[in-house]
Amino acid sequence: MVHRSSLSALVCLLVFAIIVGAQAPADKTSQRTRSQPKAANTEEADAVAAQREVLAISLLQTLAEDARSFREPRLRARVQARVADAFWLTDVEKAKGLFRRAWEAAEIEDTENAKREAEDINRQRQSGPVVFRSRRPDLRAEVLRLAAKRDRALGEEFLAKLEEENKKDAEEATRKNRENEAAFGQSAQEKRLALARRLLEDGDVQRAMEFAGPALNQVSRETITFLSALRERNSQAADQGFLNLLAIAERDPLSDANTVSGLSSYAFTPFLYVTFSPDGGANQMRDRAPAPRPELPPAVSGAFFRVAANILLRPLPPPDQDHTTSGRTGKFMVIRRLLPLFEQYAPERAAELRTQMAAMAADVPQGMQSGENRAITSGITPDNASDPMERMQNRLDRARTSEERDAIYADVAVALAARSDPRARDLVDKIEDTEMRKQVRAYIDFQTVQAAIQERNAAEAVRIAKSGELTSIQRVWAYTRASSLLLPTERARALELLEAAGAEARRISGGDPDRARALIAVATGLVPADRVRAWETMDEAIKAANSAAGFTGEDSQVGARLQTRMMVMMTNASAEDFDLLGAFKALAREDLLRSVQLAKSLTGESPRAVATLAIARSVLEKPAGGSPGED
Repeated sequence: MVHRSSLSALVCLLVFAIIVGAQAPADKTSQRTRSQPKAANTEEADAVAAQREVLAISLLQTLAEDARSFREPRLRARVQARVADAFWLTDVEKAKGLFRRAWEAAEIEDTENAKREAEDINRQRQSGPVVFRSRRPDLRAEVLRLAAKRDRALGEEFLAKLEEENKKDAEEATRKNRENEAAFGQSAQEKRLALARRLLEDGDVQRAMEFAGPALNQVSRETITFLSALRERNSQAADQGFLNLLAIAERDPLSDANTVSGLSSYAFTPFLYVTFSPDGGANQMRDRAPAPRPELPPAVSGAFFRVAANILLRPLPPPDQDHTTSGRTGKFMVIRRLLPLFEQYAPERAAELRTQMAAMAADVPQGMQSGENRAITSGITPDNASDPMERMQNRLDRARTSEERDAIYADVAVALAARSDPRARDLVDKIEDTEMRKQVRAYIDFQTVQAAIQERNAAEAVRIAKSGELTSIQRVWAYTRASSLLLPTERARALELLEAAGAEARRISGGDPDRARALIAVATGLVPADRVRAWETMDEAIKAANSAAGFTGEDSQVGARLQTRMMVMMTNASAEDFDLLGAFKALAREDLLRSVQLAKSLTGESPRAVATLAIARSVLEKPAGGSPGED
């Protein structure tokens, strides 16, 4: 109520000023000679822009104060950090103060989160083994990312605080001999690399390299992933960082087969990180969609094969003294995975590795030595190099139950659907379990829609949206994305698809946050096509948002998940149009004051804050090549 009443008063005070600012120059212009229209128009535009900026700054000031009393501690920190980020455009010192206030709020909430997680783990230990837990959001990491993007010194200040706290936590963990130490959060190095990765994504390559530098001293998923991302923007710097890691790994007596497997991710399978456990189990971690194999300079690829061979060919310790992360079986699997690469690029070392595998064979289960394992070929052998159908029958012949056969059909169907192979649907029909058949069909239908959108095939996306086993939110995503593809050339057809998306959105239950998200996506699509209907649909979306507990106005995702006996598959699609940020930015450029009133009607603290920030940014972030639109 404090926020809404203060925002109402603010709008009332500023509406008249903006209208006068827009009209007064026009009255004066009518009294000038015809030789002065250009100057008068410029003055009028400047006056309106100045009034718009005054309103935007006032909105931010009010939001910053109101955020201090938000009910959710998490939201207090997040909103203050985002307000600080927006204020950086107009008042750097005020922004720094807000960043520090946000850090303090985040520090308090992260500490409380750690205590709650520790209590949860202790309760679980009393009743049984500790299960996997997803971490609560790390608020300081979010504040750190925004601050570091604006000011390196401020980012280092916050990082230093984190490193000091992590040092104390490590000492405390050692003293108490805690288990599951990872449950208490990421290490300072991981946070530093996560921050550097976000800076890379924001396009700030130099600052990303500066922050990442101190953490690039060991082989890990985080360091290799960062270097792979850096290589897309600065290959020379990334290759040098990789050479440094190779040198460190070669000197480290603890480097083992998983170290080599991690290094191979940079050299051959960017963003796919594969490791093996001592029992031969594989862990595949993919940070992004598959990326092409990098064309490394000969000196870099040669260094990889030399270091990799030297580590893999180290003398084997006795089985009862092997404390490596991979063990003998895991090492065997790593060599088996990388051997085709050695045979192709470093054949002089391949023979030695085959001899090493023979020496380990007696300690490796027979099934691991030649059995099919997708982790062995993942990223190494191109997906289209062989037909999954060719091996399917052999797998079916070994299956002992209908459940196993269903899992094989599902596995192959998903692999075929990823290639847009129509045989995928034929295999789905062979699955005996009715519920699993429905789940697999739903998964590959969404996978097919994603592929169609990526290929800009609007007709195929619409076909699946109409006939496929999709959820309502997935259909809305398909219709709105297809509409955006058609809008430049087929406006009438694009509007038809938005109409279908709106009808699908209204089928979602009134209390479901997805109803609000879907209507927001429809309204966002309508802004460039039909402004009147865009505002009408946004009014409807606001009512849906106010009726949906848990609606935050951001972080929307549209995806699908499939779990069988053999695999767990997940696929997610970006859904920025389902968030309030893009919608309110677009609407504010159409009608600033109306968008402010609309934001004020949101009852939830989080969505109201998101909308207000979007409006302020639409004014303060001048579009390239011009000024923000005028009312």
